[in-house]
Amino acid sequence: MIVPRAEVCYAGPEGQFLLQVELPAGATLRDAIDASGILARVPALVVDDRHVGVFSKPRSLSSPVAEGDRVEIYRPLKTDPREARRARAAKPRV
Repeated sequence: MIVPRAEVCYAGPEGQFLLQVELPAGATLRDAIDASGILARVPALVVDDRHVGVFSKPRSLSSPVAEGDRVEIYRPLKTDPREARRARAAKPRV
């Protein structure tokens, strides 16, 4: 049985975290996040399928973890990029 080693990372106002985890074979992204203990350190962290990925590629929490994966937890956007662009475009030019 191969035990994958992975990293769970998150950067936010609470700080930057890069946590090493060892997981049983067949572990998922959810398992890696739970094993890292990040939710105890940052209780308000939003963890769902829209806010996780591996090496900058979005994945679901049920995706398997491979050896050497960097599981990333993304923060929600403060503003919708489309709304921000509309607001900039609506400002008069000087």
